[in-house]
Amino acid sequence: MLDTAERVFGDNGYRNTSMDEIAERCGVSKPMLYEYFGSKDGLLLACMARSKAELLDVTQKAMAGATDPKDILWRGMVAYFGFVDSHSRSFAMLLTEPLAGPPETAEAIEATRRQQSALISGVLATFAPAAPQDALEAFTEIIMGASERLALWRTRRPGTSVEDTARYMTDFCWSGLGPYLAPENG
Repeated sequence: MLDTAERVFGDNGYRNTSMDEIAERCGVSKPMLYEYFGSKDGLLLACMARSKAELLDVTQKAMAGATDPKDILWRGMVAYFGFVDSHSRSFAMLLTEPLAGPPETAEAIEATRRQQSALISGVLATFAPAAPQDALEAFTEIIMGASERLALWRTRRPGTSVEDTARYMTDFCWSGLGPYLAPENG
């Protein structure tokens, strides 16, 4: 049900999505959707909660196999952009229409950002231990914002691969982080 709902929300946008359409495409009754999720708002929030957990899992697993800081960054970016690629329509809808859904939508989006932010700042602190806390926080925000914007840019350029997009982001980040890297990581 969540897969179908995510596709319908992504295709139609929140406002133009009906529980009737989702129920029909799932092959279940509309009352069953309401039984499970309570409302269209509840269904959207359930989709977002699942995506949040999946994104963390995908990025953590990708970075776990890295051999050095630049490889951590590369693998994390490939995982992130690959995840966005597999959820491109719903990702674009959530970033361009965050206020169209229930009031909790903006908070759910922000909770996902905080989750990824904690992951990124932890990694940055590990390979740039001499960087001031303000710089680590600023770089984390820069990476978060740039990654979202680059992912949206890529939705309009389907010929740009996940790997090319990750390379653009990795090269950009690595250049900016250079002065803060520990000598063994530079």
